[in-house]
Amino acid sequence: MLIVADSKIPFLRGILEPYADMRYLDPGDFTPETVRDADALIIRTRTKCDAALLEHSRVAVIATATIGMDHIDIDWCNERGIACENAAGCNAASVAQYMTSALFRISLRHGVDLHGKTLGIVGCGHVGSKVAAAAYALGMNVLVNDPPRARREGPSGFVELETIQREADFVTFHVPLTREGPDRTEYLADEAFFNGLKKRPFFFNTSRGDVVDESALKAAIKEGRVSGAVLDVWHNEPDIDRELLSFVDYATPHIAGYSADGKANGTAMAVEAVAEGLHILEPDTIQQIRADILAKVSAPANPIVTVDPSSANPLADAVFASYDVAEDDAALRAVPEDFEALRGSYRVRREFPAYTVRLSGGEPAAPLRDTLRKLGFRLD
Repeated sequence: MLIVADSKIPFLRGILEPYADMRYLDPGDFTPETVRDADALIIRTRTKCDAALLEHSRVAVIATATIGMDHIDIDWCNERGIACENAAGCNAASVAQYMTSALFRISLRHGVDLHGKTLGIVGCGHVGSKVAAAAYALGMNVLVNDPPRARREGPSGFVELETIQREADFVTFHVPLTREGPDRTEYLADEAFFNGLKKRPFFFNTSRGDVVDESALKAAIKEGRVSGAVLDVWHNEPDIDRELLSFVDYATPHIAGYSADGKANGTAMAVEAVAEGLHILEPDTIQQIRADILAKVSAPANPIVTVDPSSANPLADAVFASYDVAEDDAALRAVPEDFEALRGSYRVRREFPAYTVRLSGGEPAAPLRDTLRKLGFRLD
């Protein structure tokens, strides 16, 4: 069995070598010639799997170590019996951590208290649900728009997009990129969407760049229809719009889900998909491999976070100690032409549960401890 894998996928080398021949390629080196003899591919979003790549190959399984699948021509693969699997939910906690940090940064920059404000979430699957839980922990109200879920589960708990446009103080998108059909999300945030906003909300996008009409977003920022914006994903990555970069409050190079924990989960799920699809491992062995991958994640450099409960915003202090979106913003603004390099060599970042918060001084109020726990921190 030959498995061809993206060389940038972390924690993968050495895992499947005892069971299959492994070949590692840089994302740009996936060609019809290099994948022709592969039985399976393990990829990321930078590898487009379609007829042009796979027409003359023997690939039977494609596993992407990402939640998105818009880089795979699913219909073409299904017609040819090629199994396609993603790592759904692998980085949901990572994106929720990113969003929590971004919300606090926006709050501090603009002098807006998060407590009691309304967050509108467009798309509430694995990621959106984690973001909603974090928002509730911060004392925010949450509105959820997710038409596919509303059809499956009933309308209770869901609102129309117009309700979010009318009532939300913050709007965040966590939808897959769908280019056609009743749930089309391509350019869902278009001129009409931004013109319909009533409360000049802050706008966030960590889903896919093509979900947003960037010209419409720039106009909305210029004209004050949104109070500010945070973007992690962009149209035409890695060649991003420099004018838009200058307009948004915080800009990052598609790394919201790039925690080490999320990457390890994605790798483990991709390995499981290939192992099961090719029938090369027993279930017990697969579970041990998952444990081995997760064990490769190194501890944070400073796993103990000391927070003064009497500070102006102890919650923000704890969140920024684990992850501060401002650091990634500064890195991208310094060298925007290095967008892809910043992604490919992203630093080790751990999620909230990897940190233990030690509260200094007197006994802190119970709500502070409760909120820290709800966000996922350990308490000393």
